[in-house]
Amino acid sequence: MIAALSVLFLAAVTCTGISVYVGWQLTHPAKKPLDESPEDYDLAYENIQFYSREDQVELSGWFLPARSPSLQTTIIFSHGYRGNRLEEKLPALSLAKSLTEAGYNIVMFDFRNSGESGGNLTSVGLYETWDLLGAVDWVKQRHPGKIGVIGFSMGAVTAILAAAEEPDIAAVVADSPFSRLGPYLRENLPVWSHLPDFPFTPLIMAIMQPITGIDVDQVDAVAAVNKVYPRPILFIHSRDDDAIPYGDSELLWSQHTDRFELWLSSGAGHVYTYRLYPEEYTERVMRFFAAQLDIPS
Repeated sequence: MIAALSVLFLAAVTCTGISVYVGWQLTHPAKKPLDESPEDYDLAYENIQFYSREDQVELSGWFLPARSPSLQTTIIFSHGYRGNRLEEKLPALSLAKSLTEAGYNIVMFDFRNSGESGGNLTSVGLYETWDLLGAVDWVKQRHPGKIGVIGFSMGAVTAILAAAEEPDIAAVVADSPFSRLGPYLRENLPVWSHLPDFPFTPLIMAIMQPITGIDVDQVDAVAAVNKVYPRPILFIHSRDDDAIPYGDSELLWSQHTDRFELWLSSGAGHVYTYRLYPEEYTERVMRFFAAQLDIPS
């Protein structure tokens, strides 16, 4: 009996220790270095630094000026979890080049604990919202005009959360967002943890807030889209996304189908729609921004 209890105790301690370690690693991923530059795409650019709106984390990025004639409109890119401003699944610089050629200014930057930015915690949208709002503040000070945001995965949710707080974000493209972080992680955490669902998912969820301060239930895009409305959102998602179900985008779109748009692609993995359909993706995004920001197309 004592031996059996000892084994159970050791197993519980081991599972808890693994959960603490993995939970810490998931919220403190190693930064990915930048291995491309706008110069590789024949793009003019300026290195920029600014601060997160609420807690003043220093953030780094690029400003890519529109090729003449400028539309006096800036599109801010919002990258995904464990990535950086390059959003390598696209790659983002390729899309940025098309947008600058169409007359848009572009801001690409690294969220906290990513790329060349400061900070050491990744909160999967919670504090990254402050970072995106810091980018909005920089644009308003340096290049006033209309502002749109395009986000990918975590960055798509962050774009929605930021637009809910910032009325000067006039339109959002959300590529492959989840709808609510808490329920999403409870159902899909093994995708990211690479651990069996039981017992590790409930253990990691239980220890995440105490060890990181992140309340995952505050990252709620469903509540946020109701604050964004009637401003427009274009949702893009692959029916074959193996990381975030396309039903999350359907749920968000369904809140206000009179102002929100939805494009479901096929055959693409998570955030791979642009790579598979670059011309259609670019056309849809530019048509959306042109129509919603009152820009001649």
